[in-house]
Amino acid sequence: MTWTPTAEDDRRFLSLAIEQARKSWDEGGVPIGAVLVHDGEVLAAGHNQRVQKDSAILHGETDTIEKAGRLRASVYRESVLYTTLSPCIMCSGTELLYEIPRIVVGENRTFEMAEDLLRERGVVVDVLDDPNCIALMERMIAERPEIWSEDIGVEADELSASADGARAAGAEDSDVDGADR
Repeated sequence: MTWTPTAEDDRRFLSLAIEQARKSWDEGGVPIGAVLVHDGEVLAAGHNQRVQKDSAILHGETDTIEKAGRLRASVYRESVLYTTLSPCIMCSGTELLYEIPRIVVGENRTFEMAEDLLRERGVVVDVLDDPNCIALMERMIAERPEIWSEDIGVEADELSASADGARAAGAEDSDVDGADR
């Protein structure tokens, strides 16, 4: 990667992902957004569209990569993916397939499933703990638990009332108490 993003770059591009997440929320969907950046330029921006398009797989990250279209492998290998929420196993698999070397995560308090998988395979995962991202997901879990549970592949009655419970429901194999962070 020829471009080395600064902390300011990370905040700027995460703010674009947050705009995408808010767009999804306003459309009645799950507020998760993502932006794919190569050499400081946005290649694609997307958001979760499972509700809007009645899709089983259009999470924020997969929608973004779909919108990026057919790119040379080297472009993906030199890009950074910014996402408002820690990626699920499906999105992580897509990121691993295209060998995206760095993922900047807005927050992983409300959901964390595959960060260890990504790190084990050499992906740099930086979590910014952004309060806007946390607030969006806490609102989602509180106001639309049925849609949230569907998005992470669990039944609504499996979710607890707390954000930690929602995180645990989607991350059975991960460290749910956050001790390794």
